[in-house]
This record gives sequence, structure tokens and C-alpha cells, in this order.
Amino acid sequence: MRERTRALIDLLLRSEALTFGDFVAKSGRPTPYFVNAGKVGTGGQLAELGRLYASAIDEAFGDGVDVLFGPAYKGIPLAVSAGIALAQHHGRDVGVCFDRKEVKDHGEGGTLIGHRPADGERIVIVEDVTTAGTSVRNTVPMLRAVADVEVVGLVVGVDRRERGTRDEVSALDELAAAFGLRTVALATVDDIVDHVRDLTGQSIVTDADLARLAAYRERYGVR
Repeated sequence: MRERTRALIDLLLRSEALTFGDFVAKSGRPTPYFVNAGKVGTGGQLAELGRLYASAIDEAFGDGVDVLFGPAYKGIPLAVSAGIALAQHHGRDVGVCFDRKEVKDHGEGGTLIGHRPADGERIVIVEDVTTAGTSVRNTVPMLRAVADVEVVGLVVGVDRRERGTRDEVSALDELAAAFGLRTVALATVDDIVDHVRDLTGQSIVTDADLARLAAYRERYGVR
């Protein structure tokens, strides 16, 4: 397992952004684990998260990205912290923008905050987790309606490796094919299982949690 992957999982566990129990995912499926980047709540934690995302973005796209876009709400701190880390640690000063859930009808108006995408710019979307890809399916058309941009990539913290509309293809791979994106995940659910399996004595995850995770992967996951 890559050190970046291990560091992300440890950060998610420390901040309680990765938890085990009984939850319902955005897809409506009951799930035995949940990833919520909104729980990464201190300046130090956000700085570390931004560095991890920036490392993955720099490695995957190099100078082939002009703008980071963070879908509201949880994508906002991801885009901001990753943009800062790209400038500070990789010498890449890219645009950063995010959207509102509601259109503002006063002041500057509109739905976008931060950098205004321009024709020809290459955009990478940053998310915390991908289950069914609903957020991205809404985001890509919205960005393309703002300007003649190229949405080149999607970077997620955790790929749940769940099936899309076809049993043999993951939701993340379906997004890549549907929109011509390069998709990058810092960690997968399989990485999480491998890492936390060694932590059963630390009251973080139990044998029962691992068994439920395995059953969930068998039911909804891609092979």
C-alpha cells in the first residue's frame, strides 16, 4: 500500500471522517461504513488533507490542469486546501472555484464562487467519495455551460468500488467513460479493509465490522 493511501486512511480515522456502523449512502443503500470529509475539522487536518490531494493531482495531471473545482458542500474545503498545497508544495498556482447550492440573485449573483472558468481551461473536480457518481453527473454539464472548458479529471479520496449500472463496471469507471475523464482515487474500500484489519485491537473496527464490510462488498462491489 502506498504511503499516501495509508496516510489518508489514518487521517480519516483520526478525524472520525471514516466511521463504521449503520448508515445510508447517497445512493440510498444501507452501508456498514461511511466517509464524510466534512468531519476533517482543524486547520492542521485540512492542511494534511490538501497535501495528500495535491500530491495525487500533481502526479496524475502535472501541468495539465488549470482549475480545481469543489462541488458544494464537501468539495469546497477539498478544492481550497488542495489548491493551496499545489501552490506551496508543487509550484502550481491554479484557479480554485466551487458552487452554491442556491443561485444568488443579489450582489455578484450566479452560482460559482472563486475563479471564473474561461474558454480552454482544463478542470479537475475534487470529491471526498464516489458511490453512484450523482454529484459529478450534475457538475460536468454545469461547468461546460459556464465556458468552453475541458473537464479532464476527477480526484476522489475514497473509491467505494461499487457497481454502476453494469455489474462488471464500477461507478467511477462509468464516469470516466461517460465524460472522458481521468479518474484518480487516493484510496479504495479494499485499501481501507486491508489497513484497518490490523487495527482490530484499537477499538476502531471490530471483527463484526469487517464481516459486514465483506458482505457489503460481495453484494454491491465490482470484482
